Amino acid sequence: MENSSEVLGPKGLIKKHEFVRIIVQCLYSLGYSKTASCLESESGVSYKSAEFKLLETLVLNGDWDGCMSYLDSLRDALGETRDSALFVVLRQCLLEYLNRGEDTLALDLLRKRVSVLDVDRFKVHNLAKSVLSLKGVDSGVEDGDVVHDLRRKCLVDLEKLLPPPISVPERRLEHLVESTITAWVDSCLYHGSSNPISLYEDHHCGRDQIPTVTTQILTGHRNEVWFVQFSNNGEYLASSSNDCTSIIWKVLEDGNLTLKDTLCGHQRAISLVAWSPDDSKLLTIGNTEVLKLWDVETGTCQHTFGSPDFVISSCAWFPNSKQFVCGSSDPEKGICMWDCDGNEIKAWRGMRMPKVVDIAVTPDGEYLISVFLDKEIRILHMETNAERVISEEHPITSLSVSGDSQFFIVNLNSQEIHMWDVAGKSNKPLRFVGHKQCKYVIRSCFGGFNSTFIASGSENAQVFIWNSRNSRPIEVLSGHSLTVNCVSWNPKRPQMLASASDDYTIRIWGPSS
Repeated sequence: MENSSEVLGPKGLIKKHEFVRIIVQCLYSLGYSKTASCLESESGVSYKSAEFKLLETLVLNGDWDGCMSYLDSLRDALGETRDSALFVVLRQCLLEYLNRGEDTLALDLLRKRVSVLDVDRFKVHNLAKSVLSLKGVDSGVEDGDVVHDLRRKCLVDLEKLLPPPISVPERRLEHLVESTITAWVDSCLYHGSSNPISLYEDHHCGRDQIPTVTTQILTGHRNEVWFVQFSNNGEYLASSSNDCTSIIWKVLEDGNLTLKDTLCGHQRAISLVAWSPDDSKLLTIGNTEVLKLWDVETGTCQHTFGSPDFVISSCAWFPNSKQFVCGSSDPEKGICMWDCDGNEIKAWRGMRMPKVVDIAVTPDGEYLISVFLDKEIRILHMETNAERVISEEHPITSLSVSGDSQFFIVNLNSQEIHMWDVAGKSNKPLRFVGHKQCKYVIRSCFGGFNSTFIASGSENAQVFIWNSRNSRPIEVLSGHSLTVNCVSWNPKRPQMLASASDDYTIRIWGPSS
């Protein structure tokens, strides 16, 4: 027999018999039964404990009184799982009583043994219903092979319930390995990939996994560039400028960008743009002016929204690409939802409706997030109209939502970025610091696989990148000569980042390798 005190590993932290036992379990679960049986024989370590083997014999022989007595004798070892294990055994016993037409025994067992168990009452009620429905009915489950299969299933259910060392938790080796991989990823500052990780060596990503060097400088604008945003399919980049134009850039296969269309028509600087979720349309907002809807394929203006008495400050699309919402920088004008033809669908207005600083819709369309009066964030659940309010201590300049709709970030003029979870599971934000922001509107974004990273512009002409689990930046990118107003991470090319600056340029950033 295997010596249970033997240990493995350079630090002697692994019990050898437990290690071998979970390997045997893994082999059985993968279908390598002969190999598993051979390992059990050679090592002297059995996958099934002595306690479980005895229980297996009792169940397969239909010795239900013996089963219940034995589970009672294991009361201390089983703890809270004892009643759940007894329920599994009693359920099988009841079924077999009914199949044999022993209705009285079944009902007696239900009243005296099952009803007193500390288990989910819903399960007990369902069992009682099935007993009453099967009472006096020939279910046809009398075949010996069928009964044997049901008892085997009963054992499988017991195996999942019983605590170690009586039973090994299901797929234990896979869980241990996956936990190790998760720990690797969580400690890897540059990890941003969905690719499976090799087990052959400890995992560590280099900085070449994220954009850190300038690969191209776009010089299509004739004044400060205030905003950039990649399309959802990653094939285009839209920029807007103080020169009153917006440019649509095409992302080529080799990663370079080329000018596709220059959108002219605004009389003032264009403060931001917004891609429709299907990337067929683009919204542009003139600074304290109107909003225009453009057809991306043709580069033509399809509609102009707003008027001198409804100055639009921000906008966001709903997932259907047919409706969008706008906020006004004028108090009392509120928030308005339009369709692409200019029809007002819904409005949120009031006598004391505050100024809307920024607005966003989660990609799943479930929440409308608004920033009011510089410091107040309102999260509205679109279906239920339930509202949650977050009050920040410092003025907010911008808002951005993660691609999975789980989180949003706000830039504060206190030189911090705060990340909140949309559903309100936490009442405290994660904080990111290091960039400079006191006077201007600076915009940040999520990026990388699963929104692993956060990037932001800065008033010191640099681009800052954080891992979303760390408050200090992992990279600071230099190249611009004036304030970096906005950044956008390509959602389909995790190694491509764009930044817009007061130096009239857009920089495209890529990996160092």
